[in-house]
Amino acid sequence: MFRRSLAAALAVVVLAAPTAHAEHKPTTRFATFNASLNRATEGELLANLSTKDDPQARKVAEVVQRIRPDVLLLNEFDYVSGNRAVDAFRRNYLEVGQQGAKPIEYRYSFTAPVNTGVPTGVDLNNDGKIGGGEDAYGFGLFPGQYGMAVLSKYPIDTGAIRTFQKFRWADMPNSSLPKDFYSEQAQAILRLSSKSHWDLPIRLDRRTVHFLVSHPTPPTFDGPEDRNGKRNHDEIRFWADYVNPGKGGYIYDDAGERGGLAKGPFVIAGDQNADPVDGDSANLPAKLLLNAHKVIDPMPHSIGAVEAALVQGGANKDHRGPSWQDTGDFDDKSPGNLRIDYVLPSLPLIPVRAGVFWEPSHSPLARLNDASDHHAVWVDVIG
Repeated sequence: MFRRSLAAALAVVVLAAPTAHAEHKPTTRFATFNASLNRATEGELLANLSTKDDPQARKVAEVVQRIRPDVLLLNEFDYVSGNRAVDAFRRNYLEVGQQGAKPIEYRYSFTAPVNTGVPTGVDLNNDGKIGGGEDAYGFGLFPGQYGMAVLSKYPIDTGAIRTFQKFRWADMPNSSLPKDFYSEQAQAILRLSSKSHWDLPIRLDRRTVHFLVSHPTPPTFDGPEDRNGKRNHDEIRFWADYVNPGKGGYIYDDAGERGGLAKGPFVIAGDQNADPVDGDSANLPAKLLLNAHKVIDPMPHSIGAVEAALVQGGANKDHRGPSWQDTGDFDDKSPGNLRIDYVLPSLPLIPVRAGVFWEPSHSPLARLNDASDHHAVWVDVIG
């Protein structure tokens, strides 16, 4: 059974190979990686990255050096003001060859405050107390925990960046906000994004591509009201509305500008914490992105994910989705391995290759599979 499943997955990989004509056209590689570079206390990540010997950071850097994306989103990278953590990671890890991999340089980067760990002053979880991670705008033990960072070889049009950190959940029409659970005070201040949503215009050689990045809350760790599941759904819906002409009129950014995406191609990226058919998400919100206006699903894949699902068993045996698309290696009892990390280009961009860095056990690079419980996802596009 194991050999037959691997053979079937290999057939999919062969069918997904680009044509010879596409091979000769210049491509741009976009990637997302939930690198789990989050730490338990504020300042700990910066301290770790200020040296060159943090074992996990070295593995994360090597993964990046192996897949060599041109534009990269890092999820779960604690926010530190002044780009200090990002700069330390570039200088001490990415620009230093790891285990025989070539160094990689990113001239441009972006990071900004996120909602995790930022106190609301309101009892959001209805436990009769105010304070702690569950009463923050997004769950976190300190401001910036589980943040995001974008690294790019191409210029980022900083004057045209839009961030949506402070967009209120209640301002989304027909939202899933559980009004029976949240007090009126909570509804009045609660933000939609558990971290943030960013629209970063990346100036490629021939056109500008909007890199739309986020990291919705996991749809778990709540109660029968399913507040996190509903928030996850609407965080994902936000981008589907944003890129659909006529649906993003309600949206406003942190500078007060209203409306959805400006004309032009885009790439949606991030750990969405939602599988298209499996897992705990509410009403399968990942399909909102996969079916969004002009979005192409390049179906990134790996042989390592197939092997892991077969070896680990458990919930994986009952999954409806194909294991070769999995990106997260989670508890075998529940929810099992899932596809929750996405890189989704839009027309007129043309995806020609796509993959998940999840190495099979016989590969020398399988030692990198535990860099995070997520695996990097990349897509090469023409255009």
